[in-house]
Amino acid sequence: MRSLAGRRMLRRVPQLLIGLFLYGIGIAFIVRGMLGAAPWDVLTQGIATHLPLSFGTITIVVSGIVLLMWIPLRQKPGIGTVLNALLVGPAADVGFLMIPETDVLWLRVIFFAIGLTVLAAATGLYIGSHFGPGPRDGLMTGLHRVTGRPIWLVRTALEVLVVLVGWLLGGNVGLGTVAFALLVGPMCQFFMRVFEVRLPGERLTRPDGDLRPDTVAG
Repeated sequence: MRSLAGRRMLRRVPQLLIGLFLYGIGIAFIVRGMLGAAPWDVLTQGIATHLPLSFGTITIVVSGIVLLMWIPLRQKPGIGTVLNALLVGPAADVGFLMIPETDVLWLRVIFFAIGLTVLAAATGLYIGSHFGPGPRDGLMTGLHRVTGRPIWLVRTALEVLVVLVGWLLGGNVGLGTVAFALLVGPMCQFFMRVFEVRLPGERLTRPDGDLRPDTVAG
């Protein structure tokens, strides 16, 4: 009979990979909605208007730069961190191949809603696998630890900065960007509870069962 740790690993690895793939698909739906991208994707879009590279390739490059910023913060990446940096961008490119562009407003609203829901569910899967934070989340938590500033303040400052830079470069900022900022936290918290599946005899991550996310994968 497999040990509890072995059974848990068999669950966590597919959960991580499926979560990362769906995260990229969620990004693609949101971008195709053209109502305003998520903060870091606004930056990616802006860079993409100036470089002959795909959205996914730029996502990988930005993730690599963010990971370099972990070094002075003494953050330690996990295997999930590395796979996040490598897989989310290509998954988004796959999504762009499957999801058509459209000028129909109601369809764009549906695309955005689907994307936000898929991304939140993917975050629940990915974070629930416990293989390490995403590059952007690790930057946020590292700055929180070094500066002593609250998580919400660090996250807000980072996202305002990347949105501003992305917008100046030509990224799409709109009502969807605001809706994403307001809704993604509660939706991710819900899905983290949904996907924190326990095997028989396995304890919750925290003794009190509190699974409130301080961060969102990215």
